[in-house]
Amino acid sequence: MPDLAASDGGGAQPMLSFALAGMIDDVRAHAGAVYLMSDADDVLEMAVMAGLPRAFAAPWERVALSARIPVADAARDRRLVWVPGEEAMARRYPRISVVLPYPFSLAAVPVATPRAVYGAVFVTWPGSRKDDLSPAERTRLVAACDRLAIRLEQAAERGRRVTREADFIGTAPPAGSSAEAARMVARLPDGICSLDIDARITFANTAMGELVGAPAARLVGRILWSALPWLDDPVHEDRYRAALMSQQGTSFVALRPPREWLEFRLHPSRSGITVQVGPAGPDARREAPDAPLPGGRTAAPARDRVPAAGPAPERTDDGPRNGSARLIGITHLLSLAGALTEAVGVSDVVELVADEIMPAVGSSALVVLAAEGGRLRVLGHRGYDDPMIVGRFDGMPLTAPTPGARALATGVPSFFATRAELEHIHPVRTATPDGLAAWAYLPLIASGRPVGTCVLGYAEPHRFGTDERAMLTSLGGLMAQALERARLYDAKHRLAHGLQSALLPHSLPLLPGLDVAARYLPGTQGMDIGGDFYDLMRTDGDGAPSDDGRGRGGAVSRIRPDAAAVIGDVQGHNVAAAGMMGQVRTAVRAYTAAGQSPGRVMSSTNRLLIDLDADLLASCLYVHLDLEGRRVLLARAGHPQPLLRDPEGRVHVLDLAGGPLLGVDPSAVYPTTSVPLPPGSVLVFYTDGLIERPGTDIDDALAELAGRLAGGGTGEPLEELADTLLGDAPSERGDDTALLLLRTRDRT
Repeated sequence: MPDLAASDGGGAQPMLSFALAGMIDDVRAHAGAVYLMSDADDVLEMAVMAGLPRAFAAPWERVALSARIPVADAARDRRLVWVPGEEAMARRYPRISVVLPYPFSLAAVPVATPRAVYGAVFVTWPGSRKDDLSPAERTRLVAACDRLAIRLEQAAERGRRVTREADFIGTAPPAGSSAEAARMVARLPDGICSLDIDARITFANTAMGELVGAPAARLVGRILWSALPWLDDPVHEDRYRAALMSQQGTSFVALRPPREWLEFRLHPSRSGITVQVGPAGPDARREAPDAPLPGGRTAAPARDRVPAAGPAPERTDDGPRNGSARLIGITHLLSLAGALTEAVGVSDVVELVADEIMPAVGSSALVVLAAEGGRLRVLGHRGYDDPMIVGRFDGMPLTAPTPGARALATGVPSFFATRAELEHIHPVRTATPDGLAAWAYLPLIASGRPVGTCVLGYAEPHRFGTDERAMLTSLGGLMAQALERARLYDAKHRLAHGLQSALLPHSLPLLPGLDVAARYLPGTQGMDIGGDFYDLMRTDGDGAPSDDGRGRGGAVSRIRPDAAAVIGDVQGHNVAAAGMMGQVRTAVRAYTAAGQSPGRVMSSTNRLLIDLDADLLASCLYVHLDLEGRRVLLARAGHPQPLLRDPEGRVHVLDLAGGPLLGVDPSAVYPTTSVPLPPGSVLVFYTDGLIERPGTDIDDALAELAGRLAGGGTGEPLEELADTLLGDAPSERGDDTALLLLRTRDRT
């Protein structure tokens, strides 16, 4: 695979830049970037960007292949990803929407051959685009990425390194008389300046210099916010970012000390921004600060951002500005905070930090430690080949004179740019010899209580700047909150599963002439606990009660059942639902042991539920199996209709008469239906979680389930058939799912 080197191309042909420029022009896009796979791990690294400053994508310079962002999805799934606008971005990729809440659309395409994935490309269009990606545009983007993938594969086969290339604008200004244009603009009474995509001033007229209090010649070549310190406000820069991303004009009002208000109007294009500056009238001062940004957002009122009186000292450096660095740091933290909100359990937090945060901060190794019983315990790690190294952290007393323990005890992070710095403070005997060259020890403090320590290791010496230290320290606080929530969730999760396990049968009885398979799948939300249940009971008594007389299909007055089965669903997804489920299941067993018929079992359980006054309802399906008589008696209380596959493979939806849900009407009657059950028949009982999915018609889902049942072979093991019937339910369900399969055979 290509080796992405941190260089500007070293004079080699800019393969990536040419390919990206061609794609942007072919589909009339506004900006884009090429990512390449890193050889070291499953990480995508930005190799070149066009049309926008790289700072806009700072949180995604390096992203894990598992990350939930468009370029990672495109590379991982080998598919084109289309995000048609800001609403779709907010819904599908909220982490990007938080950092870039501007109107734009995006397409991400994999760069891959049949043998390997080399990276991905994204291109963006401004918010003025309203139509979807056309088939022609899709074809052009995919074809261009396929051509680039072939060239990368050929380069890899020749052993040539494909290196990072210099970013570029992507379009050149039209030819013309620049001298005459400059003279024309110089005569205008309004202040005019031109910014490139990095906010660097490329032209300013005389009026501009007079309005802002600096000669125009001194402004040219400098970044606007650096040249005018009183504009160094992230809110003002946000307007500039919004104009570039959306390609829609916007404005803001700023106070030039001591008391002169100026209005800045931004007119963007693909090559930069023209800024028109003039005195702000009373209406502009009152209305412009609260005018909506592209995307419907508003900035804070200008009156709340008045700088101190007196002229601010003018800076002469053109390096990163404090405001810009702050804004980049804020966007980086917003992206990482969004990632941490997706974590549920402790293992999710550790995996997410390893997959998302390690690439973002450039670290090579990670250990997450928790404080338990006065000692540090390893919750997870990444990047250490020798388990003995990580093992030295586990069980370490919180009072140990080590950087990890000290960071947690003091609540102060530690940063060591080199091994010499580490050993200067911590002797070799207390420092872990992990083969790394730089470290960051971040205490994880949540609500004033120590939660643990996060150790980030770097393969090379790493100087931690002030902004990076601040960002990592803030990140430690976010990780601590996420870890605390995750540990609480895990505790509740264990409690829920323990309760659910105790209430559901641990095993089903083995009965002659009957094959059985069952499944219970919790929903994907909450504590994974609910009211779905199933049970199978042996009923080997000397006799059974007579039918209640309301059956259909020739029910006889007396039967000798061999077994009884029940499946049901108590309303809710909490401990109360699970507790009620246990009571219903126990009641059904008791009424069955008392010899009641199916209809009477339902009626008795219904009255019990009403007497308990639990304000919960339940659906239920009860079955008496007469294996000798080869028939089945069923009573239904608001439950989905069961399926029957006969010995010839035909599938029938059993249209059973039934009564209302349990817990509604104390006088409800539940008719009993008799159905023939020859050997080789398969009965399928299920709860609604199996067939109810958002956006899917219930009849279509039932027909699909019947089709899967019909597709199974008559001799297929029931366990395999159960997996077939579940299909994609585990990834799509929003409700608990219970499934019970019964197949009759000749008794031996």
